[in-house]
Amino acid sequence: MVSLENADNALKTVYLGVIANQLNVAANPLLTKIKHSSKDVWGKEIRKLAPIGLNGGVGAGTETGSLPTANGNNYVQFVADLKNLYGRIDISDKAIRASANNVGAFVNLLQDEMEGLVKASTFNLGRMLYGDGTGKLATCSGYSDGFVTVDKVSNIVEGMTIDIYGTSLPIINKARVTYVDRVNNRFTIDKALSSVASGALVYVQGSRDNEITGLGAIFSDSEYLYGLKRADHKWLSPYSSSTETEVSDVLIQSAIDFLEENADSRINFISCSAKVRRAYQAYLAAYRSNVDVMTLEGGFKAISYNGIPLVTDRFVDGDTMYLLNTDDFTLHELCDWKWLEGEGGRILKQNPNYATYTATLVKYAELICDKPNGQAKISGIKGTVTNPFTVNVECNCPAASDQTGSEGQTE
Repeated sequence: MVSLENADNALKTVYLGVIANQLNVAANPLLTKIKHSSKDVWGKEIRKLAPIGLNGGVGAGTETGSLPTANGNNYVQFVADLKNLYGRIDISDKAIRASANNVGAFVNLLQDEMEGLVKASTFNLGRMLYGDGTGKLATCSGYSDGFVTVDKVSNIVEGMTIDIYGTSLPIINKARVTYVDRVNNRFTIDKALSSVASGALVYVQGSRDNEITGLGAIFSDSEYLYGLKRADHKWLSPYSSSTETEVSDVLIQSAIDFLEENADSRINFISCSAKVRRAYQAYLAAYRSNVDVMTLEGGFKAISYNGIPLVTDRFVDGDTMYLLNTDDFTLHELCDWKWLEGEGGRILKQNPNYATYTATLVKYAELICDKPNGQAKISGIKGTVTNPFTVNVECNCPAASDQTGSEGQTE
């Protein structure tokens, strides 16, 4: 017979390992390239020494001269708070009792809840990797006919629970997205609104300024990164190009060469929007180049650029390409994904005053890039590419009638 104890055991022994693997390996192609570590976690913080430049104890000299002065590595200390990542499921008491004598029905019930949790967590983890840590989903430009109009809806999906903030105070909390109009960049929610001022910001519920430090923060113009002032540490600013241009092998290679020559960084991962990938595919087709495809860990497909995977990600802005050395990134974590446990190790707990039970998945982690100046971002990439074989070339050759031989045949 199915009971809450059975459900608890299933969540602990059957589902936890599967969920952790899916979120760590199959959530996002970039995440599969980032190492996980529990080192450098001190209490609620990450405190990590990051090396700068080269060891200074190297030099040449004469046979009888003094040896080089020993000057070791230079380090700075990164400090960042562990971020609290949560995922929750709810199961009604009625559903549990209805399937009490049917193990198959109960398994299906749990399976559906787990799949929903993994899908939502996967989406948000991928979004955070490219976010700036603030949790911002979009910027509002107006409200009419029940629709909130925003600058983009790539971060918003039906079913999400969101907050909308004005200058500093919330306009509305814990509203659920009911419909997303992806053509006109607008959405509706399940709560009434009187107005939404232009410039208001949309966040995932409770996530404002609480998310992991993603690429958006590394490539931002923020004053501080990992507790250090960028003005005092110029190497905290990565390579960034924003000139409007068409994508090409030369454009990509120029950024890679710059990083290799100036930051001793070896790019091993390229990520871009779907629009930029289509432009790159058009560029390859225009030059009659083969498109090589490679399979990454987690089953993700990528185009190969000189052996470097080039993937598309919905969370990359439409005109943008990132070139990364993922060896410089670490997801520091206090522990892997765990269930919050109550008294007696119980996972499923009754919601006070409701005939429902809840279980909460948790992970305490933060993303750190040891070498921000070893990464690159190219923005302003056009969505089309000129076909070099359709360019009109002026020719000063003789007319065809002048190119005949003694027998009147064209040579």
